[in-house]
Amino acid sequence: MNDLGSIKITDVAVNVGGLQVLHDVNISASKGDLLALLGPNGAGKTTILRTMLGIVKPAKGTVKVAGASPGKGWRHIGYVPQRHEFAWDFPISVAGVVMSGRTRHIGWLRRPCKDDHIAVRDALRTAGMAELANRTVGELSGGQRQRVLIARALATRPSVLLLDEPFTGVDMPTQEQLTELFIELSEAGTTLVMTTHDLAQAMATADRVCLVNRTVIADSTPPQQLRDPAMWMQTFGISGSSPLLRIVGADAA
Repeated sequence: MNDLGSIKITDVAVNVGGLQVLHDVNISASKGDLLALLGPNGAGKTTILRTMLGIVKPAKGTVKVAGASPGKGWRHIGYVPQRHEFAWDFPISVAGVVMSGRTRHIGWLRRPCKDDHIAVRDALRTAGMAELANRTVGELSGGQRQRVLIARALATRPSVLLLDEPFTGVDMPTQEQLTELFIELSEAGTTLVMTTHDLAQAMATADRVCLVNRTVIADSTPPQQLRDPAMWMQTFGISGSSPLLRIVGADAA
């Protein structure tokens, strides 16, 4: 299928607890795109990812990922959650965590087959964690833990990879390594969508940036074309004299 790497979100609204947290969200992506959803904390970026996964149901609009409705295209979707969502004190090896990413492929109460072990081996190599495969995850650094979660997602051999704040809490060398990895995956044909509130990383990594604050305020390829100060002021709630506007090259005059 030619649309396995595609994403199409049309006129989506999401309500949580009776409150509207997203409205009029329109996002599309094609095979090999590297898209950053950039916005402040609480802007709804993670909720957008969760609609793609089928965890959150839209009150309005349609979502298609890998050519299917949320939940139906799961074989083609990899997901990297924020690190704090994983129980790092659980006594399990790096390889065990990565193999857990294939649970739905393997089936409950079934043993991994040769292909599952190959998928895990390849994912560990791609994420640069092969040498630590037998180490307990509780012994890992923050950057290594992030790589484990990425490897777990890659073990599914996804056409679409969703990453929630992948640069949070990792040092600069690790950020650089992750940037290189994401670009390599994109160039190999994987579609990546990552959420971030880090302006520098969004600009350095993505070939497209969507400014998000409860809706998509702007969408640009390349991201350096986001020069309208009103876009940044609306997204981050800043004034026209904010230093952020000078950093992004937007003229508020």
